[in-house]
Amino acid sequence: MSVYFDNAATTPLAPEVLDAMVPYMKEHFGNPSSIHSHGRKTKSAIEKARKKVADLLNTSPSEIFFTSGGTEADNFAIKRSIDTFNLTHAISSPLEHHAVLHTLEHLQKIGKIKLSMVNTDGKGNIDYDHLRELLQGNSRSLVSLMHGNNEVGNLTDMKRIGELCKEYQALYHSDTVQTMGHYVHDLQQLNVDFVVGSAHKFHGPKGVGFLYVNADAKIKPMIYGGAQERNMRGGTENLYGIIGLAKALELAYEEMNEHRAAIEQVKSYMIEQLKQKIAGVGFNGESGDLDKSLYTVLNVCLPPTDNADMLLFNLDIHQISASGGSACSSGSDVGSHVLRALDRPKDRGAVRFSFSRYNTKEEVDYVVEKLAEMYTVTTK
Repeated sequence: MSVYFDNAATTPLAPEVLDAMVPYMKEHFGNPSSIHSHGRKTKSAIEKARKKVADLLNTSPSEIFFTSGGTEADNFAIKRSIDTFNLTHAISSPLEHHAVLHTLEHLQKIGKIKLSMVNTDGKGNIDYDHLRELLQGNSRSLVSLMHGNNEVGNLTDMKRIGELCKEYQALYHSDTVQTMGHYVHDLQQLNVDFVVGSAHKFHGPKGVGFLYVNADAKIKPMIYGGAQERNMRGGTENLYGIIGLAKALELAYEEMNEHRAAIEQVKSYMIEQLKQKIAGVGFNGESGDLDKSLYTVLNVCLPPTDNADMLLFNLDIHQISASGGSACSSGSDVGSHVLRALDRPKDRGAVRFSFSRYNTKEEVDYVVEKLAEMYTVTTK
């Protein structure tokens, strides 16, 4: 059996999404910036896709900008908001995705901003009282806190953060890559200035995403060189990628409740089976709590073993695809910065299993069986 449990890294393309994209690969190939009929047709398709995304998020099409993905969108929001509004202070957390952390750390290094880190507890939860203290001491800050953690699944309270930011006139950016398409984002009900999406996290194509920019927080362009994206991001648009993104998000919203119920069953079942089959198993962050974490992510803390470093390799031998942390850090020998920030035993292996609507309980049985075999043999 071959099992794919790494959907937080990327999801398989939905067949309906590919069907929507193919005509724009084969037939409707005009450059959207051209004024002839071929160009007008593809320009119209992009604007329809933009309106679809905006409608799903309950906002205006003029506030949606297509990008190459979540990392670009995060950079776009952070760099250009700091530059546009002459911000000198940013607040984030040590558990953010590197697209956020590395960008902010670079801006601090070159003297653009002072960076403050909000406290987190041993499970990675945000200290909202400390966030208030940081906002009180630093007027007109940029707050960048993700909605759902890509490694341990912790959820932040976007409404609460937004209200704090509004109280202290701070700009609020949230990396929503892991929750976009899995949770409803009603942007009229959230005091948020920037959110991001990446199509391949919700069964769309790779290489395309978007940035929402609140009309009250209009920022400078990210890429110069053309009038595309209303002069905010020069360069010929990823036409069929944008079509696929809009279709994937539409499907995600149409079937969100059904997909969530199915995925929660798989995750809950895996938690139960792991507890039954592997003595001493635990869960990192809040990922073992269905009420406090992403329903798509389960970060497993396994018992002490001599072979913790070989865990992912051994899973791969059995055709099980999972992750030790963010896929963006693959090949790095420094380990997960998120897990280092948590109070977890250093001698215990960690595996992130992440699920989609295509996963089954039968796959869980296979994975737990193989894990149990490994720990029967290798546990101290």
